[in-house]
Amino acid sequence: MGNSQPPPANPRFVSASRSFAQHELEDLKSLFKSLAAQSQSNGRYISPSIFQAYFGLKGALGERMFNLVTQKRNDHKLTFEDLVVAKATYEKGTKDEIEEFIYQLLDVNDDGVLGRSDLESVVIAMLEIIFSMEISERGSNSHQDIVDVFLNAATFSKNGERSSNKSMSFEDFRSWCTLIPSARKFLGGLLTPPDPGRPGCQVPRLLCSENVHSSMLLLRKEYAWHIGGALSPHELEEWKLLYHSAMNGLSFNTFLGSISNDEGSAVLIIKDKEGHIYGGYASQPWERHGDFYGDMKSFLFQLYPKLAIYRPTGANSNLQWCAANFSSESIPNGIGFGGRVNHFGLFLSASFDKGHTFTNTTFGNPCLSKTSQIYPEVIECWGVIKRAQQERQDALKGTVLERFKEDRHMLNMVGLANSSE
Repeated sequence: MGNSQPPPANPRFVSASRSFAQHELEDLKSLFKSLAAQSQSNGRYISPSIFQAYFGLKGALGERMFNLVTQKRNDHKLTFEDLVVAKATYEKGTKDEIEEFIYQLLDVNDDGVLGRSDLESVVIAMLEIIFSMEISERGSNSHQDIVDVFLNAATFSKNGERSSNKSMSFEDFRSWCTLIPSARKFLGGLLTPPDPGRPGCQVPRLLCSENVHSSMLLLRKEYAWHIGGALSPHELEEWKLLYHSAMNGLSFNTFLGSISNDEGSAVLIIKDKEGHIYGGYASQPWERHGDFYGDMKSFLFQLYPKLAIYRPTGANSNLQWCAANFSSESIPNGIGFGGRVNHFGLFLSASFDKGHTFTNTTFGNPCLSKTSQIYPEVIECWGVIKRAQQERQDALKGTVLERFKEDRHMLNMVGLANSSE
C-alpha cells in the first residue's frame, strides 16, 4: 500500500500544457483558483454560472461553450485540466483546429447537425452580449431584422440524414466567417475576459450633429460593427458623419465639398429604391483622379437584406474611382469601386441619381442590389477618425498657435504688435 503510485497524467493535458509558457500556466492556475473559490467547490472545479459570468457568456452560446470546455461530460464541473486543454485548442491551435472548435460551438443542440435554428441561437446570444439587446423569442421585437441579415448570409448545403432540412457544412461555415469577419473575431475570442479589448467586441462610436435623429441614419451600430470586422482596432474608435443626402441633397459637388477637409478613410453607404443597403470602404481620401487608385485595404460590403464583406482578391488594382468635371466619355464622372470603367463593382454617377453594381474580379462580389442598375434613395458618408490622425491635427493646431504666440512676442519686442497704420 505504501508503494501506491499517483494516477497517470492525462496525455491531452500534458500535450496542451506544452502550448503555454510557464508564466501563462501560472496565470491560468490563478484564474482557476479564483473562479473555483467562487463556485463553492472547495477549489476543485468551476461551476457553469461562475464560468459564464466571468467570460460574459449568455444563453445557448454560454451553455454550449461550457459543454465543450468540459469535454461534454455533463457533470457541471470544469477542472483545471479542462481549462488548459480547451484554451490550448481554441487559442493556440492551428487555424483548422480553432475553426473546428468554433464550428462545434455553433451546434448548440449538440446533435451533430448545424442547422439554421442553431445559428440563430448563436447570433441572438452574440448580439445580446455585444449590444446588450434583449432578444428572447423569434419575431418578438424590433431586433429580429438584424438577426435575419446574419442568417441570410449563411449557406446550408449539407443534406440531412434524418431530416429533409439542410444544414451548414464546415465549408459553409468558413464561407459565412469570410462574409462576416466580425462574427469570426467574436466567436474566436470568447475565452478571454469581456473587456473592450476582447476580439470582435469593439463598436465604433458614431458622431453626428444633434439635429440628426438616429432614425435618419442608414448606419446602425450593428452595421458599423459588421463593417469594422475588416478593419484594425485603431480604425474602430470614432466615425463621423460627413455627408447625408437627406440634409445635404443628392449632389456630387456637395458630397465632395463635405468630405474635402477629411484626410482619412471613409465609409460610403447607399440605400437604393429597391430597399437594399450596401456600400464601400474607401481606404484613401476621395480625390479627383482620371484613373483607378487606392490600396488593398478598400472593400465592398452589403448590409441589407444580408450582411457580407468582399475584400480585394488581388486580381487587379482597380480599387477606388473618383472623377469630377472630365469631358471624356472614357472617364465617367462619379465615384466607384472595383471592376472596370462602365462596369464597376459599385458606381454612383456625378448626377447622384443613378449608378450600377456588377460582379467583378477586383473584389469577387456579386451584384450588390436586386438589379445591376441602381437608383439611390439615401447616401451617407462617414469619416473614420484614427487616433494618430487626430493627434496630428491637434499637433498642427498647437504648432500654429505656438507660432502665433512667437510672432506676437517678436512684434511686442519691437513695439509693433498693437500699432496701427
